Amino acid sequence: MFYVFLADGFEEAEALVPLDLLRRAGVDVYTVGITGPVVCSSKKIKVFADLTPEEISFDQCEGVMLPGGMPGTENLYRSSFVQDAVSACVSQKKLLCAICAAPSVPGRMGLLRGKRAVCFPGFETKLTGAVVCDEPVVKDGMIITAKGAGCVFPFSHCIISALRDKNTADRIIKEIQYAPMHEAQEV
Repeated sequence: MFYVFLADGFEEAEALVPLDLLRRAGVDVYTVGITGPVVCSSKKIKVFADLTPEEISFDQCEGVMLPGGMPGTENLYRSSFVQDAVSACVSQKKLLCAICAAPSVPGRMGLLRGKRAVCFPGFETKLTGAVVCDEPVVKDGMIITAKGAGCVFPFSHCIISALRDKNTADRIIKEIQYAPMHEAQEV
């Protein structure tokens, strides 16, 4: 199982696009409402979480994903459950994925020390001890980080590649017609 942690103030695209693509890839993925069973996004969209923290079992967990957004990232960081889960992922070598401001959660916990990582510009100082990169998505061992909402497709591809394989990730990306930014053709 793979878990996407949702806290009030999360960024919609950073949570729901990877969730959608992971499900298309056949990953057993669930949303977890950190701040309650109904989580309100940064744009006031209400999402019913699949599970609450009390319903999770880490025995068969493949990893977790932290979407960014404000104040979602701060709400994730303030949760002892999230901090315990993030620490467990790192110590048990399970996949830990974070996008936008959310890499600051493991960063502030000192868990990115010596690891290559990326985040939304302006949060670099919260990646304590990390080797901060300037790429859209960075994978260092079992940690995947991404810059922001504009990077959700390569971020999702990287997660699917890690949980399944690159061929599956390539197939999903092709099926949804993802293409890097191109100018629109005028008629």
